[in-house]
Amino acid sequence: MRETVVFRWLAAGDTGDFEAFDELLHPNVIVHAPLGLSTKSAEAEKEVWRKALHAIPTIQHDVQEVVVNDNIEMARVLVRGVIESDFANIKGSGKSFVIDQAIILHLKEGKAIEIWEITDVASIKSQVE
Repeated sequence: MRETVVFRWLAAGDTGDFEAFDELLHPNVIVHAPLGLSTKSAEAEKEVWRKALHAIPTIQHDVQEVVVNDNIEMARVLVRGVIESDFANIKGSGKSFVIDQAIILHLKEGKAIEIWEITDVASIKSQVE
């Protein structure tokens, strides 16, 4: 599991290791994400993660399970943190959250070319607002 792109991408994001994104994400990666966080390049995805880490410095993606099928990786993830400042139209409240997330990642030449994030948005809002 630790060698998968999805695991390494989330771990790099949680620690702010954005240089690792260059080896994990195709430069033109498309990320479909809720709350207006979709991106169309690795550079734009790095910026979303920078903002997330500013607002949620304790964010942690705990990968529960990964399924790999050829050029597709699917992960079930438990996301937790404390939202310290506004992010993605969610008010910074200093409250903690724990939510479920599913990620479907398509690979091209060993890098993520398209990512789908399915996140329990209602749950995070009910916990922090």
